[in-house]
Amino acid sequence: MRSLCKIQEIKELKVEGDVGADPVWCNSCNCNFDIEEIPIGHDLKFELMKWIGKYGGWIDWERDGIVPNGIELEEDHNKEGLKLTEKLQKELEGEYKVSFTPSTFSKAFK
Repeated sequence: MRSLCKIQEIKELKVEGDVGADPVWCNSCNCNFDIEEIPIGHDLKFELMKWIGKYGGWIDWERDGIVPNGIELEEDHNKEGLKLTEKLQKELEGEYKVSFTPSTFSKAFK
């Protein structure tokens, strides 16, 4: 699991959503890992990719704002991301510490 990561011995990962990226990152250098490099089961990889595929559903890209109900959509996305992070931590127990970075886009519109 080296990718373009600059860290010699990776100990901490994070789950974070972003457009056009896979959901697992190095928590030290912010390198984005290809989901296929993560030593987890196929089902969890599928769940993580399904989750990341919904990233930004609360963003009105044309108006640089949020869609109606956007705050709730982002909150739901963050709740699901936290649950997936817990699953990932369980699968990687003893190998990596895994944290979650929630999306905060809608906070600017509260």
